Amino acid sequence: MGAVSATGLDVIQWGRERVRAGPWRGDQAVAFLSPLADAPAPSAAFVRRCLDDLSAQGYQRVVTGALSPAESTGFLAAGFEITERLYLLAHDLKQVPPAAPVPMRRARGADRDEVLRLDHRAFRPFWRLDNHGLEDALRATPHARFRVSFVVEGITGYAVHGRAGRRGYLQRLAVDPAQRGTGLGRALVVDGLRWLRRWRVERVIVNTQLDNDAALQLYEHLGFRRQPVGLSVLSTGLDR
Repeated sequence: MGAVSATGLDVIQWGRERVRAGPWRGDQAVAFLSPLADAPAPSAAFVRRCLDDLSAQGYQRVVTGALSPAESTGFLAAGFEITERLYLLAHDLKQVPPAAPVPMRRARGADRDEVLRLDHRAFRPFWRLDNHGLEDALRATPHARFRVSFVVEGITGYAVHGRAGRRGYLQRLAVDPAQRGTGLGRALVVDGLRWLRRWRVERVIVNTQLDNDAALQLYEHLGFRRQPVGLSVLSTGLDR
């Protein structure tokens, strides 16, 4: 069992099993655990070891990232319960839809604060990112693309896409509420899909909350299709 610091995040490892761990949305009482994309699904024994480690660090509760049924098995066996259910959608990248051009560029380090302020305007509290959460999204896959849309006054939206082998991920998409309906979300997603296709990615997945009708409509218009099995966010207390 070991931990390696990575810009504020920890990678907890036991044999081949690995998860990212850190404060949930900046809350020092709540930790999160998120399996790494290139690691096997965590076993119940490994999850229990992680809980012991997090409890020793003073955390009182643990929340997971969005997990597939296979990834959830070890967590559920270790005492976690389902907190949120999400749609899982997939795009086969056989055809990338068009999008109207918008001013867009690679995100810079100096953009972080403005990006996070925008993120807080775009999401309800449970889903808002802090700097650790954003870093986690960027490091969840071996390769990531972090892009922002902008006007003279500042950043209007951002997207994080990732890839691991032939699999692609839309990790995060946020558009300033004042700019919704202007095509920014579509442009940011299509920019990432084109990047993934250039790297010969064969399938892209994204998840969204069951009540996020606007995001669901956007993804389906872009060619994403709902999958028969969704994802879940799990949590457990650390009263140990």
